[in-house]
Amino acid sequence: MAGALDGQVAVVTGASRGIGRACALELARHGAQVVVNYVANADAAEETRDAIHELGGTVVLVKADVSDAEAASDLIETAVEELGKVDILVNNAGINRDRTLSRLSVEEWDEVIGTNLSGMFYCTRAAVPHMREANYGRIINISSVIGQMGNIGQANYGATKAGMIGFTKTAARELARNNITVNAVCPGFVSTEMVTALPENIQDNIKAQIPLGRFGEPEEIAAVVRFLCTEGSWFTGAQLSPNGGQYM
Repeated sequence: MAGALDGQVAVVTGASRGIGRACALELARHGAQVVVNYVANADAAEETRDAIHELGGTVVLVKADVSDAEAASDLIETAVEELGKVDILVNNAGINRDRTLSRLSVEEWDEVIGTNLSGMFYCTRAAVPHMREANYGRIINISSVIGQMGNIGQANYGATKAGMIGFTKTAARELARNNITVNAVCPGFVSTEMVTALPENIQDNIKAQIPLGRFGEPEEIAAVVRFLCTEGSWFTGAQLSPNGGQYM
């Protein structure tokens, strides 16, 4: 499969750590030139860049807060200026501010909506004209099992992830005529900082709900993203759900 993405340019938002980093590395491993977006953790972003360089790949770092429409647009334009085009967009940037409804503040609601949902829209809106011009594109939105099944204390997060699925279905219908596919990947609980920071007893309780009995690995999610870019040309508007059987 090496080289299947030769000549393609991929923008991965929130790519300094976790699933985003794994996606950036996986796409680079298969030949894509990668734009690694980050918002705060420059050290982690540079580690991702160095790892791609070790693979012999081309990488551009772009600091941008995708919850800001202008910054998201600048991210895409920088990709085009530096690498000539955008073939693949992985909308991965996401945050959580977990609170039960009675304690959830307006600011915590707005912050999560801004990054997870609006950020996806802003980046997609900026990338689509370039993809339409090329009559080709692959857009992958990293949703979550929480957007499918809900979870206590995550009304804001769940709303954004469910919204990503609805956005995916509509965008897929609108963009199919331009040979642009739009799909959602809805991971279950994955061994990232967001999950491993949970108390051990809570982690054990979650694993008990997963038939395969373990958390996923970021690389397993990245493999699904790569599949959609290399072999998934007849998938659009789909929800792919790597979740260990937690939600079917």
